[in-house]
Amino acid sequence: MRREKAVHAVATLCRVLGVSSSGYYAWRTRPPSARGEADRGLLTRIRAIHAQSRGTYGAPRIHAELREAGVRCGRKRIARLMRHASRQGAHRRRRRRTTFRDRATAPAPDLVARAFATDRPNRLWLADITYVRTWSGWLYLAVVLETFSRRVVGWSMADTLESTLVVDALNMALWNRRPTPGLIHHSDRGGQYTSLAFGRRCRDAGILPSMGRVGNAYDNAM
Repeated sequence: MRREKAVHAVATLCRVLGVSSSGYYAWRTRPPSARGEADRGLLTRIRAIHAQSRGTYGAPRIHAELREAGVRCGRKRIARLMRHASRQGAHRRRRRRTTFRDRATAPAPDLVARAFATDRPNRLWLADITYVRTWSGWLYLAVVLETFSRRVVGWSMADTLESTLVVDALNMALWNRRPTPGLIHHSDRGGQYTSLAFGRRCRDAGILPSMGRVGNAYDNAM
């Protein structure tokens, strides 16, 4: 009403909002309540803690900070004040899974055993899948790393986790490097790498597939 009274009469605004003009003027001249003053002081401290955390703390963390400082107040009260002040904490995004093991297919043996160093190019390739957030949604990215030069020699992107994602990345690597038979391709045990299509492409190219153990990131750390 304070903003709109420059355009509309106060009586009209009160009638639209269903309040009396006398009640509105009485509210304007009424001094702030003790609760309102306490909320104002508490909000000042909330804003300071929120700024110190670089905007990452939400109501639970701010409540803990205030409690350590000897300020007793409820977490719901802090959440209400933060909501009215348009303050919120940072939320950790849910991780998207990229490794789905197919128990119906047998994985390849681990031919690397964490020995990632090679003495010449195109003896060992490492592969993995990650995900990238774009304006069009989530995209999955498959890469092939040549360990001697530590360069990505093949990659592929898609909006689904089909076996063609890793096959296309392998095809790009084969086109770029044209390795001799006997090269080792090391990955995790995701269903894309244990698929028949990927195994057939490795066999046709004379590549030896290798896979680390389940749930052990060190087997493909590089």
